[in-house]
Amino acid sequence: MPDQATSSSLPEPEFSCGAVVEPPSEKLREFLKGLASEQRQQMLELFAGGVELTVGTVAERLGVGQSNASQQLAVLRRGGLLTSRKDGKQVRYRVDTHSVERSLTELQAYLRTCCPPQEDSTVDG
Repeated sequence: MPDQATSSSLPEPEFSCGAVVEPPSEKLREFLKGLASEQRQQMLELFAGGVELTVGTVAERLGVGQSNASQQLAVLRRGGLLTSRKDGKQVRYRVDTHSVERSLTELQAYLRTCCPPQEDSTVDG
């Protein structure tokens, strides 16, 4: 019987050009996970313009429970999309612009390495 990979191991990527591509960092994976949910994307829209919001405000504006809002905000914070600060008994969240920019730069570099644009690609029409 052939050896079976454990669920935590990923197959090695195969590339026809023979290039070795470094996998994305854990931070980038968390960033992408934060963006992977439509609900979390809607939450991010609430923070446009650098506004700070509490869990209760986010929950109210999206029509979800505070527990759900808190869990989703935690995913966004782990992904570096939001930062938080304590204000008395309240926790206020806002977009972490610098962290988002770093993650986008890393994502762009990763995509250029693993999926470079075709040099001969042209748009018909």
